[in-house]
Amino acid sequence: MKWRDWDTNLKIRLLGEGVINLLFWMFFPFMAIYFSDAFGKSTAGMLLVISQVISVVVGLIGGYCADHFGRKRMMVIAGYGQALAFIPFALGVSPWVHSPMLAFLAFSALGLFGQLYWPASHAMIADVVNEKHRSAIFAVFYTSTNITVVIGPLLGGIFFFDYRFPFIIVCLLASLALAVVLQRFLRETVPVGKKANEEMETTGWLSYINRQLSDYKIITKDRLFLLFIIAGILVAQTFMQLDLLIAVYTTDQVPKQTLFSIGGWSLHITGKEAFSAIVSENGLIVVLFTVFMTRWMTKYKERRVFILSSCFYGIGIMIFGHTLNIWIMFLAMAIFTCAEIMVVGIQDAFISKLAPEHIRGQYFAASSLRFSIGRTIAPIAIPLSGWVGYSWTFMILGLLAFMSAGLYGIMFTQFEKRGQTAHHMKVVKSS
Repeated sequence: MKWRDWDTNLKIRLLGEGVINLLFWMFFPFMAIYFSDAFGKSTAGMLLVISQVISVVVGLIGGYCADHFGRKRMMVIAGYGQALAFIPFALGVSPWVHSPMLAFLAFSALGLFGQLYWPASHAMIADVVNEKHRSAIFAVFYTSTNITVVIGPLLGGIFFFDYRFPFIIVCLLASLALAVVLQRFLRETVPVGKKANEEMETTGWLSYINRQLSDYKIITKDRLFLLFIIAGILVAQTFMQLDLLIAVYTTDQVPKQTLFSIGGWSLHITGKEAFSAIVSENGLIVVLFTVFMTRWMTKYKERRVFILSSCFYGIGIMIFGHTLNIWIMFLAMAIFTCAEIMVVGIQDAFISKLAPEHIRGQYFAASSLRFSIGRTIAPIAIPLSGWVGYSWTFMILGLLAFMSAGLYGIMFTQFEKRGQTAHHMKVVKSS
């Protein structure tokens, strides 16, 4: 689908959200560092867990609001909400007030408004793009986000630590500008006459959320799918640490060192700069190699890909916890990112195989628990590092990834048995 054929809504959003994502990735990876310095590891970890729990709940409401009140309205409300949240954020990091707790509350509010924004954002793409082009459009937005992941942390390593207050003011103005643009130029895309379904209209949003939660009970009825969810939650404890434990560890432990030396000129790098470079490496590999890796992995059995991915996560995270050398960290991140892009293209396809056709939507909804629950638990690694030390914490995370690989192995054994049983039943029926 060529750019000139894109809906105007999508063009506006791609450019506007690109700027916001760039600014977001200039401060987001460093927030765990900031809160750990301000509150201590234990308190920071617990606060981040609480923030994530609330975000999970708000995420359920976001989907309902997008259907009930409209895509544009929710995106505009979320946009203005994020702009307002930057006000206490700026005050909290200002030299006059300097209140880390105020900054934390504002940071949490940014996450909550983001949970209201993204369901409407994704629904809008589905509203205005034909089914055959949707994957390509989603891929463009995904690639755009990962480009900002490459550039953002490199710039953030400079601006967030050295010019924090004016930088947050710039974020505030950019968010406000995006909200104004969305309100003025975006059009509503909810199909005419389509609102939330009749149940939501008559029973209200609390009943709707109740029903959504009851849908998740499906994971307790399908043991195979339950294994998939549990394995996903375990391995999520590794890749969720990129902006949590890895951020704190790199900044706290990695000393200033020479990256390379040519003649009489040397390039030195600090822990903060090392973390920025590592995050950018992750985004760059994702942007450059996701398509290639996906095509390559489709040549192998899913069992092997999922198990290898978990093992690579385990190896990568363990290397991180046992080195202070930046070049070895770059190697660890390359292994870590390979684990990520190995499965990114085949996960949804596998879920569709697990799901009975008449309730496939419920399976896809429930599958997101891998990330929402994983994201909620992951911050515990920060206080854990204070209790048992960095080396043991990274070792435990690696062992969780290897446990995930084992669960995937059990899951695929049962999956193959289920397929053989279904085939046998089909043969018996046909005879």
